[in-house]
Amino acid sequence: MNLDFSAAWQALIHHPLFGLGITLAVYQLAVIAYERTRWIFLQPVLFSMVVLVALLLLSGLDYGEYSASVSPLILLLGPSTVALAVPLYLNLRRIRQLLVPILVTLLVAGVFATVSGVLLAWLLGAERLVLMTLAPKSVTSPIAMLVADEIGGVAALAAVFVMITGVLGAMFGPALLDLCRVSHPAARGMAMGMTAHAVGTSRALQESEECGAFSALAMSLMGVATAVLLPLLVALIV
Repeated sequence: MNLDFSAAWQALIHHPLFGLGITLAVYQLAVIAYERTRWIFLQPVLFSMVVLVALLLLSGLDYGEYSASVSPLILLLGPSTVALAVPLYLNLRRIRQLLVPILVTLLVAGVFATVSGVLLAWLLGAERLVLMTLAPKSVTSPIAMLVADEIGGVAALAAVFVMITGVLGAMFGPALLDLCRVSHPAARGMAMGMTAHAVGTSRALQESEECGAFSALAMSLMGVATAVLLPLLVALIV
């Protein structure tokens, strides 16, 4: 009987759809729990990540096998990113009206978001490798990994910094904006998109369509600016 149970368990965890199934189930449970409680530590990305890591460790499933199982979700990242153009298009007129404030925010906040993190790490005694890895923390993982590799950082570690930044931004960003009495949807969206990229944009879309649109715009502009300007800036300074 024990042998049969062990064989059945091994067949279950090594099924091609096991990783995909537990990922979708855990995330859906996290969303439901967060919607009902609004407890920041149940933020879906953070909660799902912690639970999935625990499940992989308990089940003994290899990460490579899990990664192959969830490959359909990775393929959906492209269409989901493109879908962010929908709220942008619906709010295009509003974006045109606020074009100058948007560009000023990109210049000031973009520089501050990049420099503040690097400066804090430098004051704490971080080495150059860590500083270059930390610099592109406020953009999406694909861009951050490429930029970090180009300026002398570690691409894999940059992805970790990006995830931490996004999760913390989604958890504490709205409360901090409320504390600072920032209520305008465009301003809140720009702040979330520029600092917490895709995770922040997901959180902004929960507030309103306009907030999500400006967050998606800020995330896109921040990504382009970082990819183009940060390597040039590092080359000039170093």
